[in-house]
Amino acid sequence: MNEAKPKKKRVDGQVTGLAGEFFVAGELLKRNLQTSITFGNAKAIDIFAHSEESGITYTVQVKSLRSKNYFPLKRSAIVESQIYVFVILNKPGVQTQYFVVEGSVLASATEELGKYLDDPKFPGIGWRALEPFQDNWQVFK
Repeated sequence: MNEAKPKKKRVDGQVTGLAGEFFVAGELLKRNLQTSITFGNAKAIDIFAHSEESGITYTVQVKSLRSKNYFPLKRSAIVESQIYVFVILNKPGVQTQYFVVEGSVLASATEELGKYLDDPKFPGIGWRALEPFQDNWQVFK
């Protein structure tokens, strides 16, 4: 009699999302931005980041994955005035990766970046399409 392999326990998506938000908040704080995480489900803004130097307050949406994959995101859900930070957490001991894109760039994206944002079945962005935006923290002027 063959014993069934135990199913691999799926990681809680909420935990992944929260981890990504904390990592992004840390990066913003290192860049001298006052940062506040908004807690709760189904929120439109994940982080407020304020620059005392410029007086600008940024609204940030964080999308997190545990490993390199596909970030679910519909073009119709993109807010042009927000900054999107896509986070790949990776395994412990492997550096976290960040891809920072302005909402206006995402909303009007074509070619590789925008290729699947309008997909009717599973809209989103593959992590490779985000590579030109890796560590693009300068959007927080």
